[in-house]
Amino acid sequence: MNPIVYATPVFFALIGLELWQAHRRKARAYDFADTLCSIGLGAVSQVTEVFSKALMLGIYVLVYEHLRLFTLDAHSVAVWLGALLLYDFLYYWHHRLGHEVGVLWAAHVVHHQSEAFNLSTALRQTSSNFLFGWIFYLPLAVLGVPPLVWIGVALIDLLYQYWIHTEQIGKLGWFDRVFASPSNHRVHHGVNDRYLDKNYGGILILWDRLFGTYADEDDDEPVIYGTRAPLRRYDPLWANLEGYAALARDAWRTRRWADKFNVWIKPPGWRPADLAAADPKPAFDPYTRPRYAPAVPRAVQLHAGLQFLLLMLAGTDCLSRAPQLPWAWGAAYVAWNVLSMTAICAWLEGSRRGLALDLIRLLAALAMLLSGGRWFGAPLDTLPLLGLAVLVAASAAAALLAAFSGRRRTVAA
Repeated sequence: MNPIVYATPVFFALIGLELWQAHRRKARAYDFADTLCSIGLGAVSQVTEVFSKALMLGIYVLVYEHLRLFTLDAHSVAVWLGALLLYDFLYYWHHRLGHEVGVLWAAHVVHHQSEAFNLSTALRQTSSNFLFGWIFYLPLAVLGVPPLVWIGVALIDLLYQYWIHTEQIGKLGWFDRVFASPSNHRVHHGVNDRYLDKNYGGILILWDRLFGTYADEDDDEPVIYGTRAPLRRYDPLWANLEGYAALARDAWRTRRWADKFNVWIKPPGWRPADLAAADPKPAFDPYTRPRYAPAVPRAVQLHAGLQFLLLMLAGTDCLSRAPQLPWAWGAAYVAWNVLSMTAICAWLEGSRRGLALDLIRLLAALAMLLSGGRWFGAPLDTLPLLGLAVLVAASAAAALLAAFSGRRRTVAA
């Protein structure tokens, strides 16, 4: 089973602990809609990676089998420690170039789109990392790091970074000078001039000190989170596609052929001279920009919260079974989960699409249950809880959709 499935209860327990600590400090750590959508983007990332991870692992194994220079022992502690250190070094460059190359930023930007900073932000992950992310770790395969060790150290590096996404832990003295920490990572998520494009380290912050990308958190300048081109949406599909769409739009519109290529490899925010002159962007001022937080009626919050909890159950089932399902069933299950999260976020945006998307996904679920007695390839007698959950979701949604059908709001500006 996917290790993230086992880690999920720990993630939510720590979110609860963070909420408790914020309450003690009389601080507001979470926004309901932003939190649901950040966690939802993580869930979408995990279910879509059911297939993309197989591709990345396949490439790694191919390089390991045919191009490795050494054969390292997967049972050696020294091999694991060396692989973790090298992985963290390669992660630094992957992360850094993700901020310095347009097409790589189009994937990584998903993680930075939230204007909040809490443990749910850590779960906010891209679904398109498989396009180029695997390239950075092939040196491990060439050196002979066994695939199992690569998977293990990648998971350690990823899980370590969860706890550093919080405002509830202050500066940690000497620890901040050696390791990635909450203070260091708050800086990384900042759009303030002094914080921009700093502190890329995953476990060690020493890489930033070595390569000149380190910055201290200044108590006199609070960090402002988000991106300089704010998303201002909750839609998980658009969150994953908007960076690529902006690059493709500029590549299409610019006249010079060289610039059609350059928009993909230049730093984020770079634009060809003809587009910059014809359509200049306003000066960036993070201190006057309103935060995206459309009002969400309490009834919509209840609907979205219930659907989200049931979707997490379905997502867990998807992660545990999809690798064993026939390709068509697995792809359909992933698509249903993504559609469901998109519907939930549409409700939170106040979009009229929420009604239509909810009806489509719930009718699809009911049709599957009633026609074949199966849930994406599994007999319902093996999944009674999931079948019941989907039926409850359908009935709850039907009542709420009727209540809201005449009170739909437009998307907040």
